[in-house]
Amino acid sequence: MDDDSSGRIAAALREWIGTAAPGSRLPSTRALVAEHGASPVTVQRALRTLSTQGLVETRPGAGTFVRAARPVRTADLGWQTAALRPPPARSPGVPAALRTTSDDVIALHSGYPDPALLPERLVRAALGRAARSDAALVRPPSEGLPGLRAWFASELATTTPVDVTPPAAHEVVVLPGSQSGLSSVFRALVAPGEALLVESPTYWGALRAAEQAGVRVVAVPSGHDGPDPARLDRAFAETGARACYVQPHYANPTGAQWTPARGAEVLAVARAHDAFLVEDDWAHDLGITTTPLPLASLDDTGHVVYLRSLTKSVSPSLRVAALVARGPVRERVLADRAAESLYVSGLLQAAALDVVTQPGWRTHLRRLREQLHGRRDLLAGALREHVPDGVLEQVPAGGLNLWLRLPAGTDVPDLVQRCSRAGLAVADGADWFPAEPPAPYLRLGFAGPRPADFAEGARILGRELAAAAPGR
Repeated sequence: MDDDSSGRIAAALREWIGTAAPGSRLPSTRALVAEHGASPVTVQRALRTLSTQGLVETRPGAGTFVRAARPVRTADLGWQTAALRPPPARSPGVPAALRTTSDDVIALHSGYPDPALLPERLVRAALGRAARSDAALVRPPSEGLPGLRAWFASELATTTPVDVTPPAAHEVVVLPGSQSGLSSVFRALVAPGEALLVESPTYWGALRAAEQAGVRVVAVPSGHDGPDPARLDRAFAETGARACYVQPHYANPTGAQWTPARGAEVLAVARAHDAFLVEDDWAHDLGITTTPLPLASLDDTGHVVYLRSLTKSVSPSLRVAALVARGPVRERVLADRAAESLYVSGLLQAAALDVVTQPGWRTHLRRLREQLHGRRDLLAGALREHVPDGVLEQVPAGGLNLWLRLPAGTDVPDLVQRCSRAGLAVADGADWFPAEPPAPYLRLGFAGPRPADFAEGARILGRELAAAAPGR
């Protein structure tokens, strides 16, 4: 029988347990098979579900019994307040992009793709093969599996001009996701209390990583084509910063993509100040109408520390990313990662390498580009029709998000709550600013589930925005 049958049996037993006394013996497996018309395997699956939920316990040779509830005792943990002392950083709670919603909510808040956009068959097959290989049992090198490091290096080398030395596998460090990589890079490049330049707005996770590293974030305004090189030059000079975090392609949240000329100008500024550019190429595989040309492919002097993740294009459960860095900075990051987590699961690395080296991987990327194109245009069109007071400052050439500017004076937290009560989840753009936002924004994801509901989501947003307008 299938999982639906085991779920039905588990639900019936939960109802029975609700009226039974602690220690009561459940009907035997044979009796449950006869009662529900299920196989013994399906019944055992239902019983395992109840056991993992703490509702029953199995006693060998005796049967399965209703677990007695343990008395609830409230522990006094107040002593920790004094022991821990004030936190080094006061981050807000879980950001909007990570909040889960029920299935009946139209979810435009998340930055993660709908499972329908992922290479499910490739991932499942790769995990199966990895589980049967030595990767399931052997500790991998701290810097990552040689084959996966070589793949990341070769991917960057394909866009490297002939007059630039391409990266090599020994310059790659495999990471458990790019978020942990950002934390290590910031700790390696910037001493506590020193300045780190960031584009504004920028990825909220980078802001959190910088905060936890104890560095001082300095915002540099960035537009559709990236930061103004003259303004960036002035920020380096005034702050003494030696690193700047950037997203040249399909920036989160704005979707901005730098022109090649702007990238060359920014790289020249960094070189003039003997500084690093931390290039976050999180959306490398998410191009819609353009193809990324990483800054790192233009640099062989060690000024660009490059991060690329597979989380969004392969699977959020395969948190595998890589850092490409030349010179001593690589050793510093590797030392930090070894102290933090020793190494990345060899099983996940093997599965990720399997996926991206299959012939079907390129087919998946072509299909993904088409699907993202359709979803982007569908949501953008719905917003133009149903949210006339909002402004899409650009339709991005890639990525997962639209950046919607709202009328001046909009109370965005109130609007978010209004939409939530109406069954729509949206993300307050304030999470992506390192300082006060210059205007009210929403970040809206077009890669989430149920694109057929985009129009209804836009109607809800337009209605609630009109109702929340100042003076109403």
